[in-house]
Amino acid sequence: MAVTESRSPDDLGFDPDGLRDKYRAERSKRLRADGNDQYTEVAGEFSRFVDDPYIEAEVERAPLTDEVDVVVIGGGFGGLLMGARLHEAGIDDVRLIEKAGDFGGTWYWNRYPGAMCDVESYVYMPLLEELDYIPSQKYSHAPEILAHSAAIARHYGLYDNACLQTEVTELRWVESDQRWLVATNRGDAMSARYVVMANGPLHRPKLPGIDGIETFKGHSFHTSRWDYDYTGGDPDGNLTGLANKRVAVIGTGATAVQCVPHLGAAAEHLYVFQRTPSSIDIRANRETDPEWAESLGEGWQRERMENFNSLVSGIPQAEDLVNDGWTDIIGKMLAMLRSDGDMSPGGIAETMELADFEKMEEIRSRVDEIIDDSGVAESLKPYYRQFCKRPCFHDDYLKTFNRPNVELVDTDGRGVERITQRGVVVDGVEYEVDCIVFATGFEVGTGYSRRAGYEIVGRDDLTLSDKWADGVRTLHGIASQGFPNCFIMSQTQGALAVNYPHMLNELAMHLSYILGEALPSGATVEVTAEAEQEWVETIISSARQRGDFFENCTPGYYNNEGQPTGRAVQNGPHGGGPVAFWKILSNWRDEGSFEGLTMTRAGTPAG
Repeated sequence: MAVTESRSPDDLGFDPDGLRDKYRAERSKRLRADGNDQYTEVAGEFSRFVDDPYIEAEVERAPLTDEVDVVVIGGGFGGLLMGARLHEAGIDDVRLIEKAGDFGGTWYWNRYPGAMCDVESYVYMPLLEELDYIPSQKYSHAPEILAHSAAIARHYGLYDNACLQTEVTELRWVESDQRWLVATNRGDAMSARYVVMANGPLHRPKLPGIDGIETFKGHSFHTSRWDYDYTGGDPDGNLTGLANKRVAVIGTGATAVQCVPHLGAAAEHLYVFQRTPSSIDIRANRETDPEWAESLGEGWQRERMENFNSLVSGIPQAEDLVNDGWTDIIGKMLAMLRSDGDMSPGGIAETMELADFEKMEEIRSRVDEIIDDSGVAESLKPYYRQFCKRPCFHDDYLKTFNRPNVELVDTDGRGVERITQRGVVVDGVEYEVDCIVFATGFEVGTGYSRRAGYEIVGRDDLTLSDKWADGVRTLHGIASQGFPNCFIMSQTQGALAVNYPHMLNELAMHLSYILGEALPSGATVEVTAEAEQEWVETIISSARQRGDFFENCTPGYYNNEGQPTGRAVQNGPHGGGPVAFWKILSNWRDEGSFEGLTMTRAGTPAG
């Protein structure tokens, strides 16, 4: 018997059919034909939005024309984990190239007030056991995470051969040398046997393509390039420079949720322009218990990471070690499954939907409990499945809208109409402001080479942009035929995990295994066309496991801004989820034949 047949709306506390209708209506308001094209590329007249405001001094050095075994592009968690795992595999001739002034990736750029991780720091911050470090809080703030990134680089000696303040401009395969020529904006023309691209998904800011955005005469900046010279203060807040300023925030996702409380506390008047409200659950951050930290045994972080990932993937565990908002909905789902017992695919899907409804009703009720104005409360309620967008967790965001100087401008799904010289226009009303803060996130669904900031030129002058023009083609998301000795760390055609560093760690270990086999003999590693085609078909087929869910979601970067079909399916992650995908990689390594790869030295296949 179906769950909805056995439980009435009175029993459930909500009307499932009514919520489905409401979700569909809210989704329809936000559908746009332009999808990802609604955003403006940050270049040309907008290039100031990507300048690095955190570099204290430019590093002067001569251009490099030397050779290294491995070049890793990117100094965020992906690059750091890759460097660490290569070091552990005995591969030390490694050079990390990073355009920023230091390691840290998204945590180098995101220094806005209130920035912190939204996944428990004990599972989110990598290599804690290796560095014998315990975060100070359950959810660490950005400065601590940035400091930990630098500590990883020091621990593994990654600073020694690093090129910071250096941006790759082109990768080009030189067939005669069986090497990659790496060109940079510093005049480098270095050579590398192998290249690992760990560019990361959250480093290229995006701006909304709002009419008139270029005409604004006041001050403006993107949250990933926070202008403390203008606002005053620091990542802890205290934005004294805004005391007599009217400030607009455009965007209400995870970044805005964290910085809005500080802006609301400091600005003379704050306007928050909202297209879609975020799901705001309790964070309940707290200091780390020293006794708990002392009790941790060997392997504790790996165990905790796997426990968390399994739970948020819907796999029951004997214990919920993290016990937070991410795992709460899974607990509700499992409780319903035990109660109703329908384990058919349809029954499980219906139970998951009802558990989701229950959780989101709880989220919406929390809004009513906190917000004084009923109209504002209604506007702040999210009407979509929880994992259609990345859930947010904060204890002060909603309270900020009770401040007399804070005004929510709800655009009812339409977004900002236009920007003028003096301010922001919604529904014909101009809101005059001194400053616009763009909390609009980073590019996710655009082309890989555009996000990376450089072109990759493989065999026979084939560019990766041309190769992937009709969709990404890889084996396991890590390598593409025609681009030998070039590896990719990405969720594309791989795993999409709530705890992103866990995914990066799995890829770092996998690629270290491959390079550990290839490097001693100097083998050229390349994907076979047959293996690549088979994996593309696997990705498209597996997408059916999540296709219906995302197709019915409100638009966002999880579903390619409401267009989760066609090329977006091929460019997406493995539909079976991270646990299934990592098992595929593990089995591949255990099998040991390097199936789907050729390893060639001096024309002789080695595997």
